[in-house]
Amino acid sequence: MKLGREIAYGIVGLLALAAKPSGTAMLLRDIAGAGRVPQSFLAKIFQKLARHGIVRSLRGAVRGYALSRSPKEIKLKEILLAIEGPDLFERCIFWSDRCADSNPCPLHEQWKEIKEKAIGKLVEKTTLADLMKKNARSRRVRRPFLRWRKELAFSLQQAE
Repeated sequence: MKLGREIAYGIVGLLALAAKPSGTAMLLRDIAGAGRVPQSFLAKIFQKLARHGIVRSLRGAVRGYALSRSPKEIKLKEILLAIEGPDLFERCIFWSDRCADSNPCPLHEQWKEIKEKAIGKLVEKTTLADLMKKNARSRRVRRPFLRWRKELAFSLQQAE
């Protein structure tokens, strides 16, 4: 399970949408501008988020994207799975293409325990609203993800 720019950009985009009043649509270029992320890359991410019901794509007189539900109802786990795919929590961070229950890497059992106890619980209970609250003092939209990533790393250390 490796989280990269796609997850970071997706969360940044969703935070930009969540900062607006409920149901407000934003053009993709405005979302990209708010988070200082590439618009073309964000377009692909938002297509995935729309397919999974996290955002709505609006056409016609009012165009753009809007959150499909309240930020309190959107779990971080949903976002991660929508962007990375359903096998995200099955992947090994050490030997991603070679590690599985049938062919475990040397750290397989330890990683499996960490995923279930620390990461699984953290992403299941964390909502988009939580990410907004924790980072309300941040002036840049991009910083919340970086701060959250540090929090996750700290949680993993605590779990060990």
